[in-house]
Amino acid sequence: MAHIWEGVMPAVTTKFNADFSIDRAWTAKNIDAQIDAGVDGIIVCGSLGEASTLSLDEKLEVLDIAVEAARGRVPVLLTIAENGTLDGCRQAERGAKHGAAGYMVLPGLRYLSDRRETLNHFRMVADASPLPLMVYNNPLAYGVDVTPKMFAELAEDRTFAAIKESSGDVRRITDLINEVGDRYALFCGVDNLAMEAMLMGARLGRGPRVRVSARDGGDQQANSRRTHRGSARDLSLVRADARARCLEQAGAEHQARGSDRWARHGAGAAAASAARGRRAS
Repeated sequence: MAHIWEGVMPAVTTKFNADFSIDRAWTAKNIDAQIDAGVDGIIVCGSLGEASTLSLDEKLEVLDIAVEAARGRVPVLLTIAENGTLDGCRQAERGAKHGAAGYMVLPGLRYLSDRRETLNHFRMVADASPLPLMVYNNPLAYGVDVTPKMFAELAEDRTFAAIKESSGDVRRITDLINEVGDRYALFCGVDNLAMEAMLMGARLGRGPRVRVSARDGGDQQANSRRTHRGSARDLSLVRADARARCLEQAGAEHQARGSDRWARHGAGAAAASAARGRRAS
């Protein structure tokens, strides 16, 4: 199996049936298409996607689908994005038994933890995990910033293997390298900072739009490494029209019937609104 911590690692979407159950065939087809396109790993149950609407058993089902579809060609990571630390620990314990190669872990959601609480959360999940962890730092979306000095404090635990840096400030890559050297594999999680982050020392990325075209992401990585400088075309690849290319990738028919997060968020809200209307009448 390929090394876990380098290259393009998209967070893929989970497909749903009309009754909100997981569409196993389309989810597997999407993962297979990503691997055929040349990705270096797969991340399932992404935090900004459908993770908040899936139960733990459903997340493990998605992981099973991904591991089966990958067939050992690339590593599969499971996202741990839970409201509470205990739930994160339970997921870390169970995911290893379903074939995960590692985890992408977020701070506890909903509650904005301080420095001490954030470090404690990650350490407890690491203690429960038999697998290596990528820490996802996205203060813009989740309100908690895991700083370079905090990563220095976590560095003694080798369970922490990688960082997905999504603060939106490309200087953070330099700050991390200055603080912890090459202790962690560094990934860029902000699509249109991928080129700059690679030039600063990141190992390409794992971001929502990287999944639009894995070939483009791989081309960007190869081009930047070969020339030691990016190009306008490199950057344009990850800023391409995402909607059109996602439709091409996943299939317009399946997208049209609400296959991804909308199936539970949007359709669920619509169904509830309709039910309220019927009761009112």
